[in-house]
Amino acid sequence: MVAAARTERVSSARLASHAEGLRGRTARQVIADHLRLRRLGDLESDLARNVGENVVLLTKWGIQRGHAGVRICARALEREVPSASFEYREILVDGPFGYLEWRASTARGGICDGADSYLVRQGRIVAQSIHYTVEKSAGSH
Repeated sequence: MVAAARTERVSSARLASHAEGLRGRTARQVIADHLRLRRLGDLESDLARNVGENVVLLTKWGIQRGHAGVRICARALEREVPSASFEYREILVDGPFGYLEWRASTARGGICDGADSYLVRQGRIVAQSIHYTVEKSAGSH
């Protein structure tokens, strides 16, 4: 019983230390990790590591909030450009602010004007704007 309690305390201490390490990251580090995990398709790890629980997203679908809102936006993007390959064209970071210009391509079309902006506080994305236009290829309906 004592060993189990000690293991639980050590695990809690490790988790707290890990969380503290994540909080100390710069906006550049957070955005880089966010993009790496999203490129891998690992939304849940991205949410756990990089996205604040109360994040606010400003999108073409309106305002979304929290991790549930991020999941809604991710599903919408996957529906619009399924199995897309993404190209991150420009990444700018200044203090807590970040900007990403991106493209996505699929056999059915793609996105050439993707632009996201970020506000990072305490190692988490707390606000994000997302803009893109889906363009269908000539042969797709």
